[in-house]
Amino acid sequence: MNVPYCIVKGKASLGQVVHQKTATCLAITGVRPEDEKSLTRVKELCTSLYNDNLAGINKWGGGQMGLKTKRKIEAREKIAEEEARKKAALY
Repeated sequence: MNVPYCIVKGKASLGQVVHQKTATCLAITGVRPEDEKSLTRVKELCTSLYNDNLAGINKWGGGQMGLKTKRKIEAREKIAEEEARKKAALY
């Protein structure tokens, strides 16, 4: 189905296209002949940056945990170490 798409920062910039205050998404169905060239350029740009960019699609996040998660993991490790010491003391 090869429909070009792109992600735009901010709803206001999309709203300018449709002469509204904000817009969450756009589907362009018709174009004036004088705007055809610029739409083709935008289409090619969106296709190259988003549709054809498999590396960007497959990568999620940076693999960094937040502070609260790090603290929870440290607490679990500490509890596991204490239990291991108690088991070692019993045997």
